Amino acid sequence: MTKALFSLIALSSILIGCDEQKPAGNPEAVAAAQQLWDTKCSTCHGKEGRGDGEAGLVLNPRPRNFENSMWQSQADDAKLKKTIIEGGAAVGLSANMSANPELADKPEVVDELVKKIRSFKP
Repeated sequence: MTKALFSLIALSSILIGCDEQKPAGNPEAVAAAQQLWDTKCSTCHGKEGRGDGEAGLVLNPRPRNFENSMWQSQADDAKLKKTIIEGGAAVGLSANMSANPELADKPEVVDELVKKIRSFKP
């Protein structure tokens, strides 16, 4: 009986642990990424990531529409991170996508920007 009770308690502990939500991320990194999106990225990519920001309307080629499900399924997170830090030209894309070298030592912020981009997937 004691062995069965111990097993039941152990199993309950495991199941309770499985129900916990993963943390949303570092709050400072989330806030920094949102600030960057609002002040820098959205000027070309638009608030909703459609590539329709005011500055982006005059660019050729137009900024990426992050709502494009085909692109979302084919885009690689490592390439997104490199594009964010080193700019479009570094990955064979438009040089209009500026580099952000100040983010090279802020991987958590870059990760949050990638999550933001992924959040536009329909």
